[in-house]
Amino acid sequence: MRYDGDMPDKSESSVKLYSYADDLPKNGKGMLIPRPKQTPPTHTFTPMSARKTSSRSLKRVAVVVAGVAAIILVSMTGYGLVAQQNLAAAPTVTIVNPYDQRTTELTYGPQEAFSREALFTGTRDSFIDEGITFIEVDLTKEQLRFFKKGVLYQSATIVRTSETGSWWDTPSGLYKIEKKTPEFFTNIGQVYFPWVLSFEKNFIIHGWPTYPGDRPVSADFTGGGIRLDDAAAEALYSAVSVGTPVLVHKRQEQTAKVFVYEPQVPDIDTKHYFIADIENGTVMAATNLDQPVPIASLTKLMTAVVAAEQLDLDGRVKAVAPTFVTTLIPRLEGRTSVSLYSLLQLLLVESSNEAAETIAGEMGRAGFIAAMNTKARQLGMLHTNFADPSGLSAENTASLGDLYTLTRYIYENRRFIFELTANTNLASAHVGGEFDGLINFNEVKDMDNFIGGKVGETLAAGQTSISLHRLSFQGQERILAVILLGSTNRTSDVQALIAYVQNRFGN
Repeated sequence: MRYDGDMPDKSESSVKLYSYADDLPKNGKGMLIPRPKQTPPTHTFTPMSARKTSSRSLKRVAVVVAGVAAIILVSMTGYGLVAQQNLAAAPTVTIVNPYDQRTTELTYGPQEAFSREALFTGTRDSFIDEGITFIEVDLTKEQLRFFKKGVLYQSATIVRTSETGSWWDTPSGLYKIEKKTPEFFTNIGQVYFPWVLSFEKNFIIHGWPTYPGDRPVSADFTGGGIRLDDAAAEALYSAVSVGTPVLVHKRQEQTAKVFVYEPQVPDIDTKHYFIADIENGTVMAATNLDQPVPIASLTKLMTAVVAAEQLDLDGRVKAVAPTFVTTLIPRLEGRTSVSLYSLLQLLLVESSNEAAETIAGEMGRAGFIAAMNTKARQLGMLHTNFADPSGLSAENTASLGDLYTLTRYIYENRRFIFELTANTNLASAHVGGEFDGLINFNEVKDMDNFIGGKVGETLAAGQTSISLHRLSFQGQERILAVILLGSTNRTSDVQALIAYVQNRFGN
């Protein structure tokens, strides 16, 4: 099959299928009588790169297909890959398990699966085989390539990427270009980006940024997304259309487990607790990892993730204080508009319920909650349910294991969220928020090792918290994640867990 991604005229609006000779139409009585119009079937086949040889001759047939066609290949990992192509949209990718034929469709957006090189290259090669127009971004090799109808059209070196964990930091995934802007000014970064191709709201491919007055930023400037030199960025901008797929690969760095914890005193007693080294995955103490319980405002961490990945954090929204929720420190009343960045600060520092609802309303409340649950499934959080964006409902539930999965995802991919929870200034933000005197509810009293986290409390959930702490063990600095659910004295429990680990594994 060959799909022509760019369709300037009717002659290009076709899908070309390979068909065996015995499938060709035969002459006979009634063959030319018009048949009732039927919905075209889905065609599946194995492309040339993955086919076994056959003694039967192949002939090429061109047919017009208005629906969906599919291609199948066997990837280097041994799993089948299906790239489904709708003529009015970018392709979708489905993983097929060859042993039981179960399929898992990968939705558009960040997908950790594409951090595996075998799946990434298998998908890329299938797109090339099928003549799809797409952008390949290999952040590990610092290379961007643009294929037009399966043929390499442009290759460029990526000269800079964003700071790890910033909202511009682009994870592995399958995306599509949503907007083209010849010049974009970011209110947060206070710079101009030329030749901007935007996808997933906050991810961008662009040329060399400049400050007002046309002064170029320095080479080590970390703001922005995937930076090309101006000539390459302009050429790509001119050639690419809105809707073009963007396939991104970023190898997930695996931290070598060179640090070994040596237990000394096995003793702990709290209700629902979890403590682990977030960088090497060593779990030092935990209760039932799969039991879902109410989580209260820990919900807002997923609200922040979805906002960062599906909304424009540099934009402004209408400020309407929701009347159906209460918040401890109301701040939106009397305002006409507010930046999404400032709403994130309210959400994460003061645990603002009105900020949570305002953010969700920007996308449509029901759709936003659905996106929260979809993201949870993408991350493998199988014991999690989100019922609202604030955490007020007792139906916002998760397990300790799922919350650790979310914590690691934020730490590795959206670290700026934890930086905001600590109320610290972001290196990539050159202007502050719109609210002064924010009160940080997340800090753990009398513990200066706190570097980020989130707290919550409702009658159903009790006191809950996720907190990150920088501690020294055996002469090495480590980052520990502490998760508590159903606590009656959160501060005391966090302090007790930290003391337990320090005593047990050596300070």
